[in-house]
Amino acid sequence: MNTTPKAYLQITLDIDAANRADAAKVYTTYKEPFLKNISGAISKELLIRDQDVQVLHGFSSVLKAEAYLESELFNNDVVVGLKDLLKSEPEVRIYSAN
Repeated sequence: MNTTPKAYLQITLDIDAANRADAAKVYTTYKEPFLKNISGAISKELLIRDQDVQVLHGFSSVLKAEAYLESELFNNDVVVGLKDLLKSEPEVRIYSAN
């Protein structure tokens, strides 16, 4: 299996500092199911900055990253777990890595 991502899904979350521990719990809860069950998933990292929180997902292809956004894990678990913590809509970007 190739462990070098060919695509990245970056989700930027606007979450108050007081709620970041709860957001980190959502990340931790779904990291392993993401890596084990999502086709093409290679990596998942939580990046914390003063102004926001980002989750960087590595995939084997852009198509796999796009498919994850339509998955039950993303929509029924991750989105539901984060919805009450968000101050605004997340910023979602997909990048191709060469």
